[in-house]
This record gives sequence, C-alpha cells and structure tokens, in this order.
Amino acid sequence: MRSTKLYVGVAGWALRKEHQPLFPAEGSHLQRFAGRFNAVEINSSFYKPHRRATYARWREETLPHFRFAVKTPREITHYQRLRNAGSLLEQFLSEATALEEKLGPLLVQLPPQLPLDAATAEAFFARLRELFEGAVACEPRHHTWFTEHAEELLKRYRIARVAADPPRAEEDGQPGGDPSLAYFRLHGSPKIYYSPYDEKMLDEIATRLRRAMRSAQQTWCIFDNTAEGHAVTNAFELVARLG
Repeated sequence: MRSTKLYVGVAGWALRKEHQPLFPAEGSHLQRFAGRFNAVEINSSFYKPHRRATYARWREETLPHFRFAVKTPREITHYQRLRNAGSLLEQFLSEATALEEKLGPLLVQLPPQLPLDAATAEAFFARLRELFEGAVACEPRHHTWFTEHAEELLKRYRIARVAADPPRAEEDGQPGGDPSLAYFRLHGSPKIYYSPYDEKMLDEIATRLRRAMRSAQQTWCIFDNTAEGHAVTNAFELVARLG
C-alpha cells in the first residue's frame, strides 16, 4: 500500500449544544472541533468571500495536522457557470491560500442543471491549473459528466470527481478523475442533508474508504448531513470504525 492520508470531517464546524460535551471545553468552535477531527470543509466560502486575514486566523487556530477543504464560490460555479471566471478565481485563491500548508482540496460543486460543455470546462480547468497546483475535487450533478470523455478531461487536469451520496448516476458513488485524491461527500440518505447513516451504511463507508486508501495519496470523507446535527455523530462513528 502506498503512503496515504485519511481526513474525516464535517461541512462546517458549528457545534450544536448536544454535541459540545464531545469536544474540548476551551477555545473557539473551530479550535474545539479541530481537537477531535483532522479536517473540515469550509462551505461558507460558497456564499460569501472571506478575507485573507480570516483564513490566516483559521490556520493559526488549528493544530499542525489539521486541513481545510474550501468550497469554490457560487459566483464561479452557479452564476458564471464556469465561463469567464478567471478574475473571480484569482480573487478566491488570493484569499484561501492564506491557509498555506493547511489548505487541502478545493471543492468545485456544479449546479444540477449544468451539463458538460467540454470547451467551457477545459478552459476553466486550464485557468484553474495556471493559478493553483494543489488538489481539486469536482462534484458534478448532471449525467453528462459521468462519461469516458468527462473522465479523461478530469484526469488531464488532475481533477478528482467526488464520490457523492446519494448518487445521481451509477458512477457517482465512486471516486473518479484524478486517482491521487479520493473525496467522499455524504449528504445524508434517503433525505438529503437530514438523514443519519445507520451502522450498516457506516460499515460500508469504512470499507470503501479503506479500499480508496490503497491507491489514493489522500482520501477525504466529509459528512454534509448537517441539518439536524447527524454529521458530527456520523463522523465520530466512522472514525471509531477506522481506528
């Protein structure tokens, strides 16, 4: 097995009252969260920009091994739909790279109604790679992205395809694209954002992560079923299974 790193976390670090006893008593919510998990996904960057100073403070508040995945702004993915987004990418990266060594993958989540336009996608990924050499995970949600042509395009630009649950296509539940990164994003099933994962499903997730770790250089698992707080509970349960 090649050397690999496993990161398990949640989309966001707000601590609900019922979960607070599970975390260290002192510090900000982020500091307390990072005392129990080694990763988090920043979703707020999708909705609004954060200053470099904010990202730098988050870096300083967390332990050396902690990593942040950062979601790309919706202005790029949903409003511009990947077109003419170079200046927006530059601004976003000028902010997020203040995380420095703690910056993990960028997450590019695409709108469900956005089909693959090869020319647009290639231009966007080419510009992204001119600006950023690190790991990138893309979560497409239209069936046209789950083809051999799309897979080749993602690999060419070293973009991993997210393994999402619930899946939207047969291939959606498995990692794709760049094989060096496996990024699992678990939204809750059957009710997205709300449903908890039961013991059987958590066992299956643990098995899939162990399988992914045999080939990927880094493997991420982010729980996004946050609406009723199940993400934190499921993340703890998964970590216990993985030792």
